[in-house]
Amino acid sequence: MDVGLAECLSMAERKTGALIGAACQLGALAAGAGPEAAESYRALGRRLGVAFQLADDLLGIWGDPEVTGKPAGGDLTSRKKSLPVVAALTSGTTPGDQLARLYRREDPDEQGMARAARLIEDAGGRDWAWWETTRQVQQAMDHMTSAKPARGGAADLRLLAGLVLRRSL
Repeated sequence: MDVGLAECLSMAERKTGALIGAACQLGALAAGAGPEAAESYRALGRRLGVAFQLADDLLGIWGDPEVTGKPAGGDLTSRKKSLPVVAALTSGTTPGDQLARLYRREDPDEQGMARAARLIEDAGGRDWAWWETTRQVQQAMDHMTSAKPARGGAADLRLLAGLVLRRSL
């Protein structure tokens, strides 16, 4: 219960962010980019990776099982400390405190998990995760400007960023 939001964001950056960042950097180097441009692509990928993780966490709570292929609320049933959950738990709100009590229960049932999703939303966890996803994508686009991709490459990167955002709806 003692995981903080900064710690969770850092973990997402070191996990999904690092993976996508490395892929972007290696792709840039393979295409002949110089060290500065390759570093900008790495930074772009890290931001997109964090945004992707945030979107995945949102879908893990509110996603349509027919689209995600995962059971609705599966992350809540396993009491995963995803980013929206931790945002709610650390919100200092009454719903956040209620969520903490619910997460400490031994065997949460389906009704309890539906209540957990409402509490996360009421505590601001869902909104925070959406806005943080948007912020991470904007930072990625700022790094894209520094990387100076070819015209077609920039359009493809903007399309990818848009897909990450739409994925979290």
